Amino acid sequence: MTRAQRIRGLLALAIVALSLYVAMSVPVHLGLDLRGGTQIVLETRPTAGDDAGPDTVDRTVEVLRGRVDALGVAEPTIVRSGSDRIVVELPGVQDPAEAAEVLGRTARLSFHHVLGTATDATATAADATAADAAAGPRPDPSGPPVLPDESGQLLRLDAAMLTGKDVEEAAARFDPQSGAGWHVTVEFKDAGRDRWAGLTGEAACRPAGDPARRVAIVLDDRIISSPQVDPSVSCGTGIGGGSTQINGAFDDGEARELALLVNGGALPVPVETVEQRTVGPTLGAQAITASVWAAAVGSTLTALFVIAVYRILGVLAAVALVCYGLISYAALAALGATLTLPGLAGFVLAIGMAVDANVLVFERAREEYAAHHRPTPRSALAAGFRNALSAIADSNITTLIAAALLFLLASGPVRGFGVTLGIGVLASMVSALVITRALADLAVARPGLRRRPHLTGIAHTGAVRDRLARRNPRLMRHPRRWLAASAAALVLAGAGIALRGLDFGIEFTGGRQVEYATATPVDPDRARAALADAGFPHAVVQTSGENRLTVRTGQLTTAQANAVGAAVGDLTSRADRLRDETIGPSLGKELRRGALIALAVALGAQLVYLAARFRLLLGTAAVAALAHDIVILVGVFAWLGKPVDGVFLAALLTVIGYSVNDSVVVFDRLRELTKPTRHADKARETRFRDIAGRALQQTLPRTVNTGTGAALILTALAGFGGDSLTDFALALLIGLAVGTYSSMFTATPLAVVLQERRR
Repeated sequence: MTRAQRIRGLLALAIVALSLYVAMSVPVHLGLDLRGGTQIVLETRPTAGDDAGPDTVDRTVEVLRGRVDALGVAEPTIVRSGSDRIVVELPGVQDPAEAAEVLGRTARLSFHHVLGTATDATATAADATAADAAAGPRPDPSGPPVLPDESGQLLRLDAAMLTGKDVEEAAARFDPQSGAGWHVTVEFKDAGRDRWAGLTGEAACRPAGDPARRVAIVLDDRIISSPQVDPSVSCGTGIGGGSTQINGAFDDGEARELALLVNGGALPVPVETVEQRTVGPTLGAQAITASVWAAAVGSTLTALFVIAVYRILGVLAAVALVCYGLISYAALAALGATLTLPGLAGFVLAIGMAVDANVLVFERAREEYAAHHRPTPRSALAAGFRNALSAIADSNITTLIAAALLFLLASGPVRGFGVTLGIGVLASMVSALVITRALADLAVARPGLRRRPHLTGIAHTGAVRDRLARRNPRLMRHPRRWLAASAAALVLAGAGIALRGLDFGIEFTGGRQVEYATATPVDPDRARAALADAGFPHAVVQTSGENRLTVRTGQLTTAQANAVGAAVGDLTSRADRLRDETIGPSLGKELRRGALIALAVALGAQLVYLAARFRLLLGTAAVAALAHDIVILVGVFAWLGKPVDGVFLAALLTVIGYSVNDSVVVFDRLRELTKPTRHADKARETRFRDIAGRALQQTLPRTVNTGTGAALILTALAGFGGDSLTDFALALLIGLAVGTYSSMFTATPLAVVLQERRR
């Protein structure tokens, strides 16, 4: 065994051992659909001068969403209910009371020049007019002029010179050396930097010890810090650099909470917690059990397929896939990610897709074995890993680019998907390049396999490659015909979107939420079945508190609302309607806009990377094929009348994450085959077309085997996963089929046509 093999073996053992330890010691958080969570109902309390319109409530929802993200809670549900209420559902919150307190704070921050101290009489008069204007915009002279500082001394304040809108970023810091302990650093932005210098420069003109040399930092009508400006600061110049720190004898939790509130921004109107309770899962136990069984069946079928095709190396790849699942699960647990049912299904699908790197290596090893007249399995396998590395790296880096940009630019579930996607990609690379390599090195070194190389699974070319070799199809003989077929599919998909429209789910459109008080506890699974029989198969049912049932659907007519009530009433002796309200979308405008921006930037970044690694021509073809896949998937759902909801969004993001992989593999082979080409223009045109066909033909066995492994899992999810996963698996099956087609017969023909037009 060489030194490199020993290092790989030890590294593989260390990764698996660490992942096993984390998986056994750190529990993973389950989402609202699997376990339920805490529901907090907030009600807006506008004061005089506050805009109390629906837009204000929508802005409040977005601020709350930012605070929930900063709390580290993944996959929350935040919707507007009625005209003045906001329902926040949080999965796996350890301290619901603290979460409610953080969400309910208005968090209006302001910075004031201290005019001096005040008498108690003045303070009493000022307190009579106290309101929230102390944290309002600067030209608000009606704010309370007097507030107590940290020690209780009353200070008269000038109008606010800066507010939280002037803050670029706030961060909790600990500095034991200076004695400041936990504090919050604040960075101002744009004009706020100049106003901060002006505020401190004005205070610096007063003598040391004068109360007017102080600057008061106010949060929700309470002075949290009022330091004296340091004597080193010049009068009229002030503190440059646009930063300061807030000291207030904070502990670590208080400092982080203050930074969270400042970064999240102030609520447009104050809110008050009117209700807090525990809610049950949105999916029933039967649906969850069916989904787990479907995942197990699909994973087993994929493992058996890999073993049947690649024999001993297939067994090792199946072991590596189990390790992949362990590594991914441990990473999700360590990061505190929340696992939902679509996330679980996507996680299982990623196991099927993770086989791709193994298939790439094994197919290259088969080519090496056939091309060099029966070399040893060990040398063929080493060449397979070496030759497949560039394709594995390029395909995974393009996916990582998309995952990173989704995390950085999006929010809510789209941002969470970026985390899950990135973890899956990194874990698959570790699984294939470290664990599979370590196991395979040990296996092919055994004397028995050297004498019987056919058992390795790479000592023959395989059924798909043999059939292609016999028929020798010239796949790129007529590239424009393939493009015409793709164009026809795009027109058909566009017609479905234009003529039938998209059936957006309540996550995008909002709907109706009805709460019932029942005489006896109602099994939510029975309620879901009853509502499905009544014509509401997509209704979301949750238990909420004792003998309470909440039903969330799309918009309802009066007759439909009565039908929902009748379906619930048939399950118990009495069902009283406690609340019937219109709810807003959980995927609001800001979240949707952020997701679209993130996707657009991700596509652009992938194009730049592929242009740098290949050529702009090939990068353009790959991204165009990805856009082709998105349009067709959406169009098929439009024709089928399937709901475009949060589950579909998860499936669409999965397709986007993996669709470009097939094109990258083909173009990597095309780049390899065209390296020595240096001839006349006409010969180059003919050669590029023929070489593109050869690249397709050589990579087709990998495409078929990878697609089959993923299709087995998706078919199991669609067939056995129940209603909750059928649409998800259907969307991914469509995306898999279209993506496989487009990589061969959209991206490659487009590259050929673009190349020929350049001549």
